[in-house]
Amino acid sequence: MIELLPSEASHVVALRASGRVSADDLQEAIDAIEALKKTHERVSLYAEIDEMRWMTLSAIMRDLGYGLTQIGDLEHYHRAALVTDHDWLRPLVSIENQLFKPLEVRVFDTHHKDEAKEWVRQLPTAPENASADNADAG
Repeated sequence: MIELLPSEASHVVALRASGRVSADDLQEAIDAIEALKKTHERVSLYAEIDEMRWMTLSAIMRDLGYGLTQIGDLEHYHRAALVTDHDWLRPLVSIENQLFKPLEVRVFDTHHKDEAKEWVRQLPTAPENASADNADAG
């Protein structure tokens, strides 16, 4: 199941995956992401993966399908924090970071949830010299 969690920042979709994840569960998360993309230029994701045992085949297919549709839309994403003690996810995240820039994905151990929440809340900042450069140009 996927449970949407309260988010501490308006641009963050927060969720917890546990037990068996179905396509309907996944669709709820996708709908939350898409709703935020309509109101925020950059969206970040916070996900806790604790006792998730498996995803149904239809959930895997929906996840892959949605992921492929987002490749051309990656500029809407900023960060994804994955909180888990499942070490087998770390190599997958490393590959995702290489393939899906500009989205930055980081794995946090479960005892670092607060650090993960703080990291994912941060939005990109404009370069400090951007306003000075624009003033000089005029």
